[in-house]
Amino acid sequence: MNVNIKRLSPDAQIPQYAHTSDACFDLVAAEDVVIEPGETALVKTGLAFEIPEGYEMQIRPRSGISLKTKLRVQLGTVDCGYTGEVGVIVDNISHRSLWKKIFTHLPLNLQNERGGQETNRSYYYGTYLIRKGDRLAQAVIKPVEQAAFTEVAELGDSDRGAGGFGSSGLS
Repeated sequence: MNVNIKRLSPDAQIPQYAHTSDACFDLVAAEDVVIEPGETALVKTGLAFEIPEGYEMQIRPRSGISLKTKLRVQLGTVDCGYTGEVGVIVDNISHRSLWKKIFTHLPLNLQNERGGQETNRSYYYGTYLIRKGDRLAQAVIKPVEQAAFTEVAELGDSDRGAGGFGSSGLS
């Protein structure tokens, strides 16, 4: 399957599969982003995709990031009709501490509100610096099936019935 991609930023990286047998390809940050504890950020990829009709792109977390950090990539869907820039929603689930760590110089090339170079700023412990070029999420392109919905007065019987949320036990 061919998927057309438009580069919206010179820093965008065309997706690649890490291994020939991989189901997912990596999505890479096209910008530097600071995410402090308790914050949510949209990290741009600098790419727009032309997903073929009848398909969707699913954005998923990378397991290493979920295991080794307090960053949580939110699941996302890019429908075939959307041709704007794809972004990745990232939560920092670290708890905000009363203690701050001060960087005397930032490893990022951040601009302050007045357009000047940011050199000193306080960050809470647990702040993550996502750098341009970081592999942040993964995505897969899958076929879509649409359901037909029929309203009925009663649903059929099943072994489970309406049991849910722990109905099969806790251990």
